[in-house]
Amino acid sequence: MGFTIPISPAKTITTATTITQFPENPKTLILEHCKTVEDLKQVHAHLIKTRLLYSPAVAHNLLESAAILLPEPMDYAVSIFHALNTPSSPAYNIMIRGFTLKRSPQEALHLFDKMLENCVRPDGFTFPCVLKACSRLRALEEGKQIHCQIVKSGFVSDGCVDNSLIHFYANCGEVGVARHVFDGMPQRGVVTWNSMVSGYAKSGCWEEVVELFHSMLEMDVGFDEVTLISVLAACGRLAELELGEWIGKHIEANGLEGNTTLMTSLVDMYAKCGCVDTARRLFDQMARRDVVAWSAMISGYSQASRCKEALLLFHEMQKANVEPNEVTMVSALSSCAVLGALETGKWVHSYIKKNLKLTATLGTALVVFYAKCGSIDSAIEVFERMPQKNVLSWTVLIQGLASNGQGKKTLKLFKLMLKRNIEPNDVTFIGVLCACSHAGLVDEGRHFFVSMSRDFGIEPRIEHYGCMVDMLGRAGLIEEAYQFIKNMPVKPNAIIWRTMLASCRVHKNVEIGEKSLKHLVKLEPTHSGDYILLSNIYASVGRWEDALRVRSEMKERGIKKTPGCSLIELAGIIHEFFAKDNVHPQSEEIYTATENMMKQIKLAGYVPNTADARLEAEEDDKEASVSHHSEKLAIAFGLIRTPPGTTIRISKNLRICTDCHNAAKIISKVFKREIIIRDRNRFHHFKEGSCSCNEYW
Repeated sequence: MGFTIPISPAKTITTATTITQFPENPKTLILEHCKTVEDLKQVHAHLIKTRLLYSPAVAHNLLESAAILLPEPMDYAVSIFHALNTPSSPAYNIMIRGFTLKRSPQEALHLFDKMLENCVRPDGFTFPCVLKACSRLRALEEGKQIHCQIVKSGFVSDGCVDNSLIHFYANCGEVGVARHVFDGMPQRGVVTWNSMVSGYAKSGCWEEVVELFHSMLEMDVGFDEVTLISVLAACGRLAELELGEWIGKHIEANGLEGNTTLMTSLVDMYAKCGCVDTARRLFDQMARRDVVAWSAMISGYSQASRCKEALLLFHEMQKANVEPNEVTMVSALSSCAVLGALETGKWVHSYIKKNLKLTATLGTALVVFYAKCGSIDSAIEVFERMPQKNVLSWTVLIQGLASNGQGKKTLKLFKLMLKRNIEPNDVTFIGVLCACSHAGLVDEGRHFFVSMSRDFGIEPRIEHYGCMVDMLGRAGLIEEAYQFIKNMPVKPNAIIWRTMLASCRVHKNVEIGEKSLKHLVKLEPTHSGDYILLSNIYASVGRWEDALRVRSEMKERGIKKTPGCSLIELAGIIHEFFAKDNVHPQSEEIYTATENMMKQIKLAGYVPNTADARLEAEEDDKEASVSHHSEKLAIAFGLIRTPPGTTIRISKNLRICTDCHNAAKIISKVFKREIIIRDRNRFHHFKEGSCSCNEYW
C-alpha cells in the first residue's frame, strides 16, 4: 500500500516523496524522513493498519523517534508507550532516556520504579540511563539504591554502567566513592579514565586531576581531547604552567587547533597562569571564537588587572556580534568597577535587564560595580531587587556601604542580615570592622571583634587584626594600636605595620612611625610608599632635613616612588592623568582649565597646603606642584568636558592628599558639582563644600 510523507513545512506546495512499498525494517524511513510529529503520525497510522506495530523492533524505532529525536515534549511518546501491550526493557530504556534528555529526570525515575513493579528486568542500557537521571537531580540516595540493584543484577563489571556510576557519584559530590568504583574496575579504557578525570574536575579536585593524568601517561593508557580539556582547566587553577605548555605543544604537534573547545581551554589556562599575552596570541589565531572563548580572554585580562584591555576586548566582542553570557558580564563589570567606568557598567546592567536572568552571581557583581563607582544608592537598589541573595551578596553590600563612609547603615544592614538568619562569614566581619573604622565607631568595633569568635566561631585572621589596628589608629589611639600589634597571636605582616605608619602620618606621631618603618624595611624593603609616609610625617612636624634624608635613602637603594594616577571616564572612554603630566592630547587646555579652577577656589578661601608638594620643589614652585596633582587635573578635565551639574567621578591609585581633599571640597561648592573620588582606601563624596568622610580619613 502506498502513502506519502511530506518533506517540507506545512502549507508549502512542493513535491512529496511517495513510498510504494513499506520496508520490512522501517528504521531508516522513520529516523531519516520523520522530521515532525505530523510525519511520524502518518507512519504510526500505517503501522497500526498493517499490524507492523506489533513487531518490537518497529515499535521501538517509532518510540525512539518520538521520545528522543523529535524536539517536541514527551506527550506523543507517552501515548505510543502506553499503547504497547507489554513494554520490554528497550522500550523502558528509550522512555527513561527521553525524559532525562527533555529535562524531566523525575519522570524518568518514576518510570524506572514502574518498570520494576511490572517485573521488567533492567539490562545494561537501563542503568546508565537512570543513573543519568539521578545525576541531573543530584538524587544521591536513589542513586545508591540503584547501585545496589546493579550489584545484585550482576552488572557491576559492565564498563558502561561503571562509567555512569563514576559520573553520578562525582556529580553528587561523592568523588571518593566515584574513585572507589574506578579503582575496582578490572579494565579501564580512555572513556573510564575521562569519567574519573571529569569527576574530579567537576568537584574542583584540581590536584587529583593532574595526578590522574600523570598516571595515565605512566601507564600508557592514552588520552584524547576530552581528557586534555579537564587537565587544562586544572593547570589554570593550580598555575601548573609547565604541564599546560606541554599540552599546548601536543595540540600544535597533532594538529588539534581546530577543536574550539580545546583551544578555548588552552587560552583560559594561559590567562589564569598570568601569561595573558600568550593567551591573546592564541585567541587571535583561533579560526572560530564562540562566547566561551571571548569570555575566557576577557576574564583573563580582568584577573590580571589589565582592565582597560578587558573592556576594549569586550567592545570588540560586541562588534563581532557575539552575544555575551553571564561569565562575560561578570568579568566586564569587574573591570568597570576597578576603573570606575560607570557609563560602560550601566550599559552592561541595561543589557542584563533585557537579555539575562538576574542571578545571585550577576546581582552580586552589579552591587560590587556600583559600590566601587561610588553609586551606593544604585548598589542598594540592585540588592533589593535581587530575587536570590547569598552570604556573598550581603557581604559585598556591607563592604560597599563601609567604603562609602556609611558606617551606621552598614551596621543596620548587618543586623538585618542576622535577623534573616544569614550566617556571616569571616569576610562579612572584615566589612563590618571596616565600617566601624571609617565611621570612628571604636566601641562597636571592639564588640564585633570579640563577637565574631565568641558568637559565630570565626577565628580572627590577619585581615581582622589589620582592621582593628586601622580603627584604633584612625581614632588617634596610636599607643593602643601599637600595643595591640605587639600582643597579636599571629605575626604582623607588612600591611599591619603600613596601616600603623599611615595612622602615624595622620596624627603626626614620629616615634611610633619610625618604629613601624623599621619593621616594614625588614618585611618589604623596596616598598616606596612606606618611605614616603615617614618622610611626610617628618615634613608635617617641620623636620625637613629628616624628610629629605628619607627621600635620599630611597634614591640610594634604587626605590622609585609610585606615581599618583587618576582616572576619569567620559563618554565611555577612560582618561588617565599623572601629576605634572603633559601626555594627554588636550594637555594645554587642561592645564589652562586647572589654573582657572585654582584661581576661583582661592577667591572662595582655598589656601594651598605646600606640605603636600614635592620635597625637591623650590619654595616658589611648591604651590604650582600641589595644583598639578593628578586628581586636580582630572577634576578640571571633568569640569570642561561635562555639562553643568554633572557628577564628576575620579579613581585614584594612592591615598588622596590633604591639599587635594581641601581643594575638592571648595571646588564642589564653587562649581556646584558633586565630586566622588575613590582613593586607595575609601570613597570621598564631596558636595556643597563638605565631604562624606567628615574629615575622618
